[in-house]
Amino acid sequence: MDHEAADRTPPGARIGAPADIVAAARRALALVDLTNLDEHCTTDAIDTLCRRADGPHGHTAAVCVWPAFVGQAARLLAGSPVLVATVVNFPAGGTDVAATVSQTIQALADGADEIDLVLPYSAFLDGDVATAEAMVSAVRAAVVAPARLKVILETGGYPDQGAVRRATRLAIEQGADFVKTSTGKTAASASVEAVRTMLTEIRESGWPVGIKPSGGIRTLDDARTYLRLADEIMGEHWAGPDTFRFGASGLLDALESAIEHGVSGGPDAGATTY
Repeated sequence: MDHEAADRTPPGARIGAPADIVAAARRALALVDLTNLDEHCTTDAIDTLCRRADGPHGHTAAVCVWPAFVGQAARLLAGSPVLVATVVNFPAGGTDVAATVSQTIQALADGADEIDLVLPYSAFLDGDVATAEAMVSAVRAAVVAPARLKVILETGGYPDQGAVRRATRLAIEQGADFVKTSTGKTAASASVEAVRTMLTEIRESGWPVGIKPSGGIRTLDDARTYLRLADEIMGEHWAGPDTFRFGASGLLDALESAIEHGVSGGPDAGATTY
C-alpha cells in the first residue's frame, strides 16, 4: 500500500480502524486534563502543552499546570474551550490553610478555572479530621463558581477502602466539585478499587460531584476501564467533562494513536496497521 496515500486519509477513517475504538478514544480525549507538573517545567513546555490541548482530533477538557504557569496558559488558551487548572498545597497536602488559600486566590486571579487541592491526607489518616475539613472548607470558600474545586485524596497511600470512602465523604461534605484519586507523585496512583469506592460514595451522597482518576493512566484500555466503571455505577450518560476527568500527561498520545490507527494500546501501537 502507498503509505503517503494512506496518510492523507482523514483521521478516524484509517483502513481497518474499528469504529468502537475510535469512538472510545474520542470520548476519552474530551475528558483529559492534559498535565505538566514536571519539576523542571519550562515556558516552552507550557506552549507545547497548550497547543496539544486543542489539537486535530478535538480538545481536551483542561490543561493542568503549576501555579507559576497559570497566567501563560490562560493567555494561550483565551477564547478556547480548554480550561486552565492548577494545583495548590501540592503534592504533600500540608496543613497551612492561610498559605493555601492565598495561593488559591492568586491562581484564580491569574486566570485559573479550576483548583486541584490536596487533602491533608497525612493528618486525616492520623485521625485529625478537623484539620482536613478546615482546609477543604476554607479553599472552597475562595473558589467561587463558575470556578471548580477538585480535592485530591491520594488514595494510593490509604490503608483500606474504608479510609477512601471516609475521605471521599469528607471532601463531598466540604463542597468539592470533584474528588481526585492521586497527585501522580507517589508510588501508587489511581486504582480501579479506589475509583469504585469513590464513585459509589458520590452516588450515595446524592450530590452533583465529579471524579478524576489520575496517575498511571497511559492507554485507551486504561481509560476505557475507568469509563466502564463510571457507566456501571453512575449510568451510561453520566461521564462528561463536567463530571469526569482523567489526570494524565501521556494519555493523549495513546488516544490520538487510537483515533488515527484504530488500536487501543500505547502511543506507538498500530504504526504498521495501515
